[in-house]
Amino acid sequence: MPVLTALINRLPTLPPKSERVGHANPFKLIASLSPLQLAFFFSGWLVSMDRGYESRADDCRHGFFAISLSTSRLAPFFGQPVGTVTLSITKWPLIANLVLIAAFSLSTAFCKTFAAFLAVRSLFGIAMGGIWGLAISMSLENMPVECRGLFSGFLQLGYPVGYLIIAAVNLNPTVAQTTGWKLLFYTGAGFSMFAALVRLVLPESQYFLDRRAQQTENLEEGGSGARKSIVFLREVGKMVKTHWARCIFGIVFMTAFNFYSHGSQDLYPTYIQVTKGMSLHTSSITTIIGNCGAITGCAIGGYVSQYLGRRLTIIMFCCLCCATLPLWLLPTSFAGLAAGAFFVQAGVQGAYGVVPVYLSEISPVAFRAMWPGVAYQIGNMVSSASAQIEAVAGERIRSPSGVPEYGKVSAILIGVAAGVLIVCCFIGAEQHGAHFEQGRAAFEKDGGLDVVDGGETRKTVDDDAAEKGEAAHVEDRV
Repeated sequence: MPVLTALINRLPTLPPKSERVGHANPFKLIASLSPLQLAFFFSGWLVSMDRGYESRADDCRHGFFAISLSTSRLAPFFGQPVGTVTLSITKWPLIANLVLIAAFSLSTAFCKTFAAFLAVRSLFGIAMGGIWGLAISMSLENMPVECRGLFSGFLQLGYPVGYLIIAAVNLNPTVAQTTGWKLLFYTGAGFSMFAALVRLVLPESQYFLDRRAQQTENLEEGGSGARKSIVFLREVGKMVKTHWARCIFGIVFMTAFNFYSHGSQDLYPTYIQVTKGMSLHTSSITTIIGNCGAITGCAIGGYVSQYLGRRLTIIMFCCLCCATLPLWLLPTSFAGLAAGAFFVQAGVQGAYGVVPVYLSEISPVAFRAMWPGVAYQIGNMVSSASAQIEAVAGERIRSPSGVPEYGKVSAILIGVAAGVLIVCCFIGAEQHGAHFEQGRAAFEKDGGLDVVDGGETRKTVDDDAAEKGEAAHVEDRV
């Protein structure tokens, strides 16, 4: 019975009323931000957009948006089957990552052999792996609590915008030729360098400056870089020991989310061209329409999560996605397929629009740049076979006319991933409105124990409300 009681207590509920009223107008929320807060967010958004353009997962694996749209051309260029191609695929750290991404993206265009292509994209993936956690931490820690839901959606919105841009570039007649795929990577290198320059001209965040000042006052936590590294590693150990269940949950959650996202995107252009028999141009147009749905979903999902709660919003958009899968799968006309792409991507990215703020809120407070990024990347690693699964299964499952059923395989993968996500949302944690910006940094003593200023353990918005007599309870959740 205690287990059943614990599960019942974890069921998704609406946030406290104080969190759901008084901020109904998104334009007022935007207007409430200072120019510097908007600049920090724009820098993070550029990173998200560049991530969407350069790759559809910042990891060391197959999933490049540029690769996704170029798969049918890369395969003959390197003399490899589609399945083989899909298989291959705080300030200064962020700037360094972006510069490396630009260099490796540019290098991709000069690859002459498949082995060189694999080597460069592997190095590219290492650099890409570092930017997501840094971007969401920088963007959201500088936001007022009441704005974080809306801007979480806007931040994730950069991802489909990047894919939208690359799909538009793909409409260029030059790019449509076999060797024209190189232009995609030239453009990507330019975006990465621009994002690095924007971050370069912005100052360090106020949180970083405050923690550095606190460190200067405390001799025990000050000292050399070696001392900071020792403290950091010690606090990582404390964090893992204290929050091991949360770490496992984050990995499972992001594994399901990556299967959910990639299942709808990895082989979608191939599905439209091969299974539905449409042209490359039509495939790109359908992809653009789908990403318009993704942009709409991100904006709505993040905003709605401020009132329905993070988990309820994810569940709602997963249900929307699954309900519209037949429209994504069954039509044979351009209009029907475009409508299906719009609504499925609205469901996928509407749920994903909640992820930046949700992971930031449930993260161990001192590790909210590292923890979401690591959970995301391990989830990506586990789900790295998604495109290969779709490609191989699609080749084996064929229609009566002998055409590979890529769409049917993708729909099954999306449905299973959505089901796992819904289960995760029912049993997982929620710390809606957590004041994570008050926590200690990872290189400070007791940072791994979620200690905030004043020597207390982290408090969520529920804790603050309880102290004021307005609400709720204090609970340390996964």
